[in-house]
Amino acid sequence: MTFWIGVLAVAVGLMISIALHEIGHLLPAKRFGVRVPQYFVGFGPTVWSRRRGETEYGVKAIPLGGFVRMIGMFPPARETLSEDAAVEQRLRSRGIRGWARNVAEDARAVSLEEVGPGDDKRAFYQLSTPKKLAVMFGGPVVNLILSALLFTIILSVIGLPTLATSTVSRVMPCVASATGETCPDGVEDSPSALAGFEQGDTIVSWGGTPTEDWADVSSAIRSGGTDPVEVVVDRDGEQVTLTVTPALVERPVYDAETGEPVVDADGTQVTEEVPYVGLVALAARERQPVTAVPGVIGEQLRLTAGVVLTLPQRLVSIAQSLFGDAERDPNIVGIIGVGRAAGDLTEASAESGFLSQLTNILLILASLNMALFVFNMIPLPPLDGGHIAGALYEGARRQVARWRDRPDPGFADTAKLMPLTYGVVVLFLGMFVLLAAADILKPVAFT
Repeated sequence: MTFWIGVLAVAVGLMISIALHEIGHLLPAKRFGVRVPQYFVGFGPTVWSRRRGETEYGVKAIPLGGFVRMIGMFPPARETLSEDAAVEQRLRSRGIRGWARNVAEDARAVSLEEVGPGDDKRAFYQLSTPKKLAVMFGGPVVNLILSALLFTIILSVIGLPTLATSTVSRVMPCVASATGETCPDGVEDSPSALAGFEQGDTIVSWGGTPTEDWADVSSAIRSGGTDPVEVVVDRDGEQVTLTVTPALVERPVYDAETGEPVVDADGTQVTEEVPYVGLVALAARERQPVTAVPGVIGEQLRLTAGVVLTLPQRLVSIAQSLFGDAERDPNIVGIIGVGRAAGDLTEASAESGFLSQLTNILLILASLNMALFVFNMIPLPPLDGGHIAGALYEGARRQVARWRDRPDPGFADTAKLMPLTYGVVVLFLGMFVLLAAADILKPVAFT
């Protein structure tokens, strides 16, 4: 049940993020006088809709995006052909160039069909370059603001569990297993379970040495070896003495300075036997000052942009892992992987309390909004970045003409980019299918 609560929470949060993204386009468009016939969240068949004024607001069946439909997205062709001439031109069109020309013409025709009498100045293409940029930047900027707001809540309001205390968060049941309440056949009970530790115990002293935090506890365990040791814990206000005998387990060795795993000459990770008790420390939450948030957001932006910039190579890597033995890239998941992450992390943090579950959900939503911002900035149609690039090109061309005292070159014929738009859509669909298959057949482990 906890798993599905996490999935549902992230799904609802993502749909709200998409809805607000589209509002980021809708409000400036209306502010600048563009007629907006439709505002919808989702694609496919309409589930619910209601008309307010000249705009139909609604929800569609497939919750994988949304759209704001504005009239006159493409300007008319510079030369208007007669109907007979247009038919003749289409009949003469052959091959890819002819198909591309016809696609552009069809896009212009559909775009201009809704521009009725009195709408000449209300079409999107009539906007000045700054206003076009405001409309198209509006959606991604909303996602960036949402991401920043969520990171601020996580860091400065809730706080992150960064300080390990001497209080027991969990008693591991087995020596070799980190899951389940009982040990499978052949697996020994953990020393902490045998000693009678309980969740919520606060370790007062270990082997006669007072402990203030988990660093003291960890140091005492490592230095004590496998000899039986008396541990005093505070349990519901009373001091209880337990006797625990640590076991030896193999653990990887990490470099003390870099934190990187230590490997031998053959590239095999070095391990060592260390005393093991089977206790998990309760982490205290530490709130960061608001001044620390911009640095975190900047780092997240840098990391997300790095992933997006290397997306083609990463998708090739995922295909190789799907159809071969290569290891799956854990940094790229599809919508199924996002849902699994939400469920797994919410379920894994159930014992740590509501704040831990909430933090995981908000972290996923903050990361998704950051990804939506960066991804939409790719300068390819039909993404917002493609429309932004078209507006910048139009504005730059007009500015150059003014500098050179030449006539206004007019609107940029962005309908010519429709063949590219179809190609990008096909690539995105292929990416969606590839990631869905990888999420199902070779899922990423999130816990």
